[in-house]
Amino acid sequence: MNSILPGAEPFLFPRGRTGCLLLHGFTAAPHEMVRLGAHLANNGYTALGPRLAGHGTSLDDLARTRWPDWLASAQDGLELLRGMCDRIVLMGMSMGGLLSVLLAADQPPAGMVLMSTPSMLLQSPIRPWLKPISLIVPRVKKGPPDWFDPSVNAERVAYSAYSTRAAAEVQDLITQARAALPLITVPTLVIHSRNDTFVVPANAELLLSWIGAKDKKLLMVEGSNHLITLDAARQQVFMAALAFVRRVAGPPR
Repeated sequence: MNSILPGAEPFLFPRGRTGCLLLHGFTAAPHEMVRLGAHLANNGYTALGPRLAGHGTSLDDLARTRWPDWLASAQDGLELLRGMCDRIVLMGMSMGGLLSVLLAADQPPAGMVLMSTPSMLLQSPIRPWLKPISLIVPRVKKGPPDWFDPSVNAERVAYSAYSTRAAAEVQDLITQARAALPLITVPTLVIHSRNDTFVVPANAELLLSWIGAKDKKLLMVEGSNHLITLDAARQQVFMAALAFVRRVAGPPR
């Protein structure tokens, strides 16, 4: 495995006995969750952002990982947090939301926040062929950024391309999470941007309809790209996440 990229390190803000597990997205790093983690910590809640396997090092590392490896990283973080806290709230960004669903179905937390999380499989005839195609086209360069707040682009910690093989694993992970959604019984907040062109808003509506919990809510924000924890609407996202933690887990203690 290669060295961890600068800024891709995991983070831990130890505070009260309620802990928030913050899981980042595909090709990214804990950095995209660190501002949210700091906001929660400043209000008395412990926040942990683990680095998922194959992320924050190199695309070659990512190509060698499979979705159970990402889930194992998330589970490791959850076990660490359970050793420190009495109540847990899961928070996942994009692919991190899919991992949160699988964790919540297996070990129900106090609540769960799903941000920019996909529920729809890739609508393309190449989807079933991604794995063999990856032998010929191992990576696909990302398109130009679409920030509403371009200033955050300079601090973004993520790969500049997608691993084709790992992208196939994301499709498998979506399938696993979809099957688990009806098993979710804990309070759930789904947050999505109306301006998300990467994981379009219809994903959030489907996600909400498939979640088994009775206590569930959808918050649509404006003026943000897919990365709602970084882009211009981030403060609205932070406040909504904090209010949710207070409601389902109580005040810091």
